[in-house]
Amino acid sequence: MQTILIIEDEEPIRELIKLNLSLVGYKTLEAGDGNEGLKLIKNEKIDLVLLDLMLPGIDGFEILPELIKKKIPTIILTARDGLKDKVKGLEMGADDYITKPFEAIELLARVKAVLRRSGKDNSVIVFDNIEIHLEQHKVFKDGQEVELTYKEFELLRLLAENMGMVMSREKLLQLVWDYDYEGYTRTVDMHIQRLRNKLGTDKIKTIYKVGYRLEA
Repeated sequence: MQTILIIEDEEPIRELIKLNLSLVGYKTLEAGDGNEGLKLIKNEKIDLVLLDLMLPGIDGFEILPELIKKKIPTIILTARDGLKDKVKGLEMGADDYITKPFEAIELLARVKAVLRRSGKDNSVIVFDNIEIHLEQHKVFKDGQEVELTYKEFELLRLLAENMGMVMSREKLLQLVWDYDYEGYTRTVDMHIQRLRNKLGTDKIKTIYKVGYRLEA
């Protein structure tokens, strides 16, 4: 389980980020100002930092060199109009940035991408007696491989990487099939049913009139 440090002085934003990260299995640490964040960086094992730049006490730009020295991947949190801050942060060595406000799915995708690039991602996702081997593109149940089509695997991977979150049919259709036409959402339903049958699981829940959620 990777540990992600959230350094953000706005408590509602910090708590929302913590909730979304926790739902998909990340361990989180929190800091409401730069001094507290720097202390955690020095004393805890951290896999990634979400760093607001405008902080009380020590600001994000002062924290970045310590993160780079310790080779901790960093995603900058910045206001929508903070172009200069984005550029400066990236030039100093940050790995990515995300502008506020942001959607949970974008945040989680960027976190996953940075962890993957830095070699800190989990290549295997486990729930119940099912293992999803992302790099090998294979799924095992009770140690036995389950044969899935490419689309079935991608659908399961997407649900697993967003475990605990509701994914709409339209979003799943767009991300797995690259469709944006509502009439094709029946395709998602059919593939979900096949996944349930092949995996013998009741953890893929239907959320009425919305979509699906994979429960931990």
